[in-house]
Amino acid sequence: MKAVNRVAGRAIPFGQKNVDTDVIISAKWLKTISREGLGAGAFESIRAQEGNIFDDPEYAGASILIAGDNFGCGSSREHAAWALDDMGIKAVIAPSFSDIFAGNAFKNGLLAIALPQEAINRLMEVAKTDPITIDMESMSVTTPFQDRFPFEMDPFRHQCLVEGLDEIDLTMAKAGAIKRHEMNSDSAQPWLKPVAV
Repeated sequence: MKAVNRVAGRAIPFGQKNVDTDVIISAKWLKTISREGLGAGAFESIRAQEGNIFDDPEYAGASILIAGDNFGCGSSREHAAWALDDMGIKAVIAPSFSDIFAGNAFKNGLLAIALPQEAINRLMEVAKTDPITIDMESMSVTTPFQDRFPFEMDPFRHQCLVEGLDEIDLTMAKAGAIKRHEMNSDSAQPWLKPVAV
């Protein structure tokens, strides 16, 4: 996982509430285990509508999505986080997230930033014309107009995101302790050791 210290740039002022994972990436895209190419299927049902915000050239290359309450509800598909990342989204700002989506986002280095609705309303306005910045050191979302919205995050998740640590990295950091346990286990419980045939 890549370290995430700052995400800055244009944001898509989507704002829709109760966006479930089937809207983010429909079930027909779940046949793949590759993360590449899923961006093409992201928000497919919305993008099928003429004049949709996701295909508006004004927001081309946007790295932030501003959404409504309960973002990522529905099924537990990790493909939703993969699709957002593949379409270039590095952070989603919303009043609340489904727990499973927030967990999948974290495990894939996608920021899920929860802010009050009043802050979302302001960011939706700013996003129409100007960039937004998410700073993980100061734990705040800022705009060029001196808006500053602090957010909270679980300290463990924050550390993993800013240091780029995924579950494999965390396990490998304990390699010495794992090796010692294996050696002690072989001595204390020799019957568990594989027998050469």
